[in-house]
Amino acid sequence: MKLKFGLLARIIVAILLAVVLGNLMPEPFVRVFATFNGLFGNFLNFVVPLIIIAFIAPGIAQLGKGSGKLLGLATFFAYFSTLVAGFLAFFVARNVLPNFISNEGAESMANPEEFLAQAFFKVEMIPLMDVMAALIFAFIVGIGMAAINSDVMKRGFEEFNSIISKVISFVIIPLLPFHIFGIFLNMTFGGQVAKILSVFAVVFLLIIVMHWVMLIIQFTTAGALNKKNPFTLIKAMLPAYFTALGTQSSAAAIPITLRQAQQAGASEKVSSFTVPLFATIHLSGSTITLVTCSLGVMMMNGMDISFTSYAGFIFMLGVTMIAAPGVPGGAVVAALGLLQSMLGFDETMVALMIALYLAQDSFGTATNVTGDGALTMIVDRFDNKEK
Repeated sequence: MKLKFGLLARIIVAILLAVVLGNLMPEPFVRVFATFNGLFGNFLNFVVPLIIIAFIAPGIAQLGKGSGKLLGLATFFAYFSTLVAGFLAFFVARNVLPNFISNEGAESMANPEEFLAQAFFKVEMIPLMDVMAALIFAFIVGIGMAAINSDVMKRGFEEFNSIISKVISFVIIPLLPFHIFGIFLNMTFGGQVAKILSVFAVVFLLIIVMHWVMLIIQFTTAGALNKKNPFTLIKAMLPAYFTALGTQSSAAAIPITLRQAQQAGASEKVSSFTVPLFATIHLSGSTITLVTCSLGVMMMNGMDISFTSYAGFIFMLGVTMIAAPGVPGGAVVAALGLLQSMLGFDETMVALMIALYLAQDSFGTATNVTGDGALTMIVDRFDNKEK
């Protein structure tokens, strides 16, 4: 049997190698990777607005051709569930993580130039537009395509979507381990890596706990509306959870999710429509991960965390998650623009965020997929009530 060396395995190997080599290699070696990190980071900044346009515009156009009220119900509950997940993660992480993440060393982390090796050279890659402009443009074009039923523009944006998907799958995702290797190599060289790795374990455990709390909330709601035991419903959806955990893909788990949702009691008509839709637009597990990881990174850097700034970030994240690329790590790639524009993340913080996120991406995907079953039952209940 051929052994699959997946993205998570490559990330782990990259971090371990960086921790070992960072204490052994001379500064010129570290500066080579610092140069690569600068180039790759600038390329990411350039591509992020294109990702937003490529995925949100055709996504909105596609949503405009649904089954009326059923589409509206599904979209509302998916977005609402994502918001609940985001605010749950914010309040829990803001109160729990400070007990494990001290502010010692925050001053040195706040100014990376003082301890990181510098790049040999830099190449500016100015984005065609900022993140907010890309979001507004995507909404205008997407709603417009749905309103006028423009097949020509829709086909053009779908092809643009395919191009950007190729860039993500064949350029960004394969290079991420090297980017993370360079960042951890530099941080080891600068003496910061021990503190950061200790935070990884705490954040990881907290995220897994919140994933299951969110699932209990979702299935308790579905059970109450349908007069069923929520834990019986969770048990019915466990095959979908483990399928997503193994495949790290919501799309690959659709057949199992669909079968288990129907076994749990959802109608064939509603589940056949909502399960594939939720696989694209419902990412409550990924949202918990993104919010918790970003809080952990900000606390490590001694940054101020205000509810008002994070509330805006969570509302925008809910929209961005609807169009996140369906590849491993796609959600964090889609969220990079918001992290930089709304939370002030720099290149080092972005790399830490990517590493933290990818370390448990499969658990977030499994939570998304399992929650799809609960939301399907909720939509089914409201659809039957209307009839």
